[in-house]
Amino acid sequence: MKAAGGIKWRLAVLGLAVAMASAGLHAKSSEPAKRSTKATVSAAANAGGKAAKRGPRPAKAVPGRVVRKSGRTVVAAAAVATAAKPSMGQQFGLHRTDDPLDLRSSVAYVLDQDTNEVLLAKNSEAVLPIASITKLMTAMVVTEANLPLDETLTISQADVDTEKGTSSRLAVGTRLSRGELLHLALMSSENRAASALGRHYPGGEGAFVQAMNAKARNLGMLDTRYVEPTGLSSKNQSSAHDLALLVKSAYGVPLIRELSTSPSHQVEVGSRQLQFRTTNRLVLSPEWDIGLQKTGYIVEAGQCLVMQAQMAGRKLIMVLLDSAGKYSRIGDAERIRKWLQSQNAKSSAALR
Repeated sequence: MKAAGGIKWRLAVLGLAVAMASAGLHAKSSEPAKRSTKATVSAAANAGGKAAKRGPRPAKAVPGRVVRKSGRTVVAAAAVATAAKPSMGQQFGLHRTDDPLDLRSSVAYVLDQDTNEVLLAKNSEAVLPIASITKLMTAMVVTEANLPLDETLTISQADVDTEKGTSSRLAVGTRLSRGELLHLALMSSENRAASALGRHYPGGEGAFVQAMNAKARNLGMLDTRYVEPTGLSSKNQSSAHDLALLVKSAYGVPLIRELSTSPSHQVEVGSRQLQFRTTNRLVLSPEWDIGLQKTGYIVEAGQCLVMQAQMAGRKLIMVLLDSAGKYSRIGDAERIRKWLQSQNAKSSAALR
């Protein structure tokens, strides 16, 4: 579906600079904020419910260090010294787009899987980072390659995240089957698992990424680009319209449906048993009938969620991107579900 006016949002570096300038954003927003010592101490005190008095020579505030000032004790907090970095959607002002449900996601798209009727569209052609939604395409490439799921793969140093510095319970040297790694990548969004899947593809990660982009083109995902298999890179970008195509295709793969909606899974790592759980708590809710799902988050992308679910008597595909707040994507999904149920009830009442 084309957005109003046919405008497409392309988040290229040059476009970002122009948009930031027109919106009055400062270049320093992408860098750690620098604040004066006085401002840091004052803000830390205000957070505790007391305003710090401004003296002529304020004590130096170091995050985590107790500072004596005017006979009182002030603890300088690390969070005070650095402003939160905005997502790309926030930088482009997409959160200012009005919608009837007052969603916290800057991008929303709901599609009837069977009829292709668009039930809700908000910035659906905005091209944004998609974080771990990437792993759906990773799973598509792995399953279509018909590689043996029982083959043992080894986590190596190459799978350690140097992009964002995220941690993992899969230590270097961990040996798991390809099927187990696929399970953890889809259910728990395990980055090292996804990286290992890409590395062990015939031709290595480079060939794997080429296959990801080729599959995207084959599905008609013309606004989509992948550079690696985990989603840690903000250069993995797509639109809600494109991701709906991916979800629809991935739903046709029974293994992806099964693994992505698994509530938990236990794997044996050496002499230990490690329990992994889903990143989407809606999978556990009796009010939801979810056939496929994937969550994602990096700072540049915000909170993301894609799902296939049965709602109001229909098979629907839902895409939420760049949601602000840890639980906001879940709240938005609930708002959409209740809205659809309300619409369905009104339609049924009108027919009676």
